[in-house]
Amino acid sequence: VQLQASGGGLVQPGGSLRLSCEASVVPFRNYVMSWFRQAPGKDREFVSAINRGGSPFYADSVKGRFAISRDNAKNTVYLQMNSLKPEDTAVYYCAADQHLIVSSYFDPVHYDYWGQGTLVTVSS
Repeated sequence: VQLQASGGGLVQPGGSLRLSCEASVVPFRNYVMSWFRQAPGKDREFVSAINRGGSPFYADSVKGRFAISRDNAKNTVYLQMNSLKPEDTAVYYCAADQHLIVSSYFDPVHYDYWGQGTLVTVSS
C-alpha cells in the first residue's frame, strides 16, 4: 500500500495551497482518508478527515479555511488550504484506514497507512 502526498511548498500568509494524496488502497472508496500535520517539536495533530460517505471533519483550528474532498475515480484525496497562517507551517501527512469509527478519526494511532509527508511553510 502506498500513499503519495504532494502539493506542499512555501506560501505567504493569507495565501493558498492544495495538497493531494494518491492512495493505492483498494477499494479506495471504502477508506476513511485523513490529513494530519506535525510541526517541529510538536506531536502529530489531526487536521481533517473525509469518510466513505463524503462527510468532512475538521480541527477547530482550520474550520472555515481548509476544505477536504475526495475523487474515488482517481483514488485521491485533496486538502484545499486557504487563508494560511504561519502556525499552519508543518509537515502534512495523509492517512488511510478502512475500519474507523468517527471517534477514532482524530487520533493518529488508529490509522494503518501513512504517506511520506509534504512540507508546508507559511512565511513572508
